[in-house]
Amino acid sequence: MVVLGIDPGYAIVGYGGVEFYGNKYHVTGYGAIETKAGVPFNVRLEHIFNEMNGVIDRCKPDVMAIEKLYFQNNQKTAIDVAQARGVILLSAQLKGLPIFEYTPLQVKTAVTGYGQAKKAQVMDMTKRLLKLEKMPRLDDTADALAIAICHTQANGSALREFLHNRGVRT
Repeated sequence: MVVLGIDPGYAIVGYGGVEFYGNKYHVTGYGAIETKAGVPFNVRLEHIFNEMNGVIDRCKPDVMAIEKLYFQNNQKTAIDVAQARGVILLSAQLKGLPIFEYTPLQVKTAVTGYGQAKKAQVMDMTKRLLKLEKMPRLDDTADALAIAICHTQANGSALREFLHNRGVRT
């Protein structure tokens, strides 16, 4: 199974492709889609959509795992991130990818075994599980890889049956 993990945003969208077979991980690629401040927002969304289509075409994932939207204070930022997330989900939907969503708590728990883990702990375990020499430069990319790992850990019987019915080897 190849999982495309996504950390949504509008300035930076982190992505990470992780192949998982027989309890072994292999990173198929990772990076970030970046948009520039000052560019009209609709142009930024178009850029994210077009780049996401390219990422999906290159990574050839079986599923997309994306972080659920979470915000505390800034509604303007949350609305903008939600719009970017919408074009990301649209891209996956148009490519026929099953979409799975995970909260930050679920990601931390799946990667470290502890829901209150600090960012450094999640990054360290992500690096270890994926056997990376160093973590990606951007936190958003590292988060996307952790989201992909979370999905592989959530590969329980209901998910396994869903993927099997779609012809995906787990």
